[in-house]
Amino acid sequence: MSDTVNYKQITVDGLWSNNVVFAQMLALCPLLAVTGTATNGLGMGLASTVVMVASGLVVSLLRGLITPHVRIPSFVLIIACLVTLVDMAMNAWVHDLYKVLGLFIPLIVTNCAILGRAESFAFRQAPFAAAYDGLMMGLGFTFALTLLGAVREILGSGTLFANAPLLLGDAFAFMELVLIPDYKGFLLLILPPGGFLMLGFILAVKRLIDNKVTKKREAKEETAVSVEEALA
Repeated sequence: MSDTVNYKQITVDGLWSNNVVFAQMLALCPLLAVTGTATNGLGMGLASTVVMVASGLVVSLLRGLITPHVRIPSFVLIIACLVTLVDMAMNAWVHDLYKVLGLFIPLIVTNCAILGRAESFAFRQAPFAAAYDGLMMGLGFTFALTLLGAVREILGSGTLFANAPLLLGDAFAFMELVLIPDYKGFLLLILPPGGFLMLGFILAVKRLIDNKVTKKREAKEETAVSVEEALA
């Protein structure tokens, strides 16, 4: 177990630098299948986040009892149990959203990002750090799903968070917006091929932002070195 944990780095990695979708390119099946609207992406992302946080916490708590030889089957069993609980809870309390997401809720078990974080981080860290890592990774995944869903929904149908009150409850009615009135829509963007196209554009924008940030950092470092040499 590591003695020190850099929570700032965990936050940056989960939300941006090591984002499950934008950096690791994992969980693309649910990403492309359920992000026809931002509402579906948000619901799927939050369900996955709950599993990531809980699995990280449970794996960390049990790391002293799980031997290295059976750790992978143990992780899969823990994740499967948690996904089953989330599946049953969504069926009971947000049934409309549960029907829309369908098979992709049980398939959270197959999300390599959850198993990967259990193996690479939670199994080696204290419970709070493991849970925090799961939270940041989950929020980063939720951000990716919601962003892609929002872009596809706006360009595909002119709305944002359509059916939010129906799927998430009346308290979320304020989220449902019509951004482009009388818009006939662009069907391709709502279908899976549109998901591939929009994901490619989003990845390109992220790469441009990363390159710009890197150049600024390198320029600052070169300036700092020059100042030190001048003062030496």
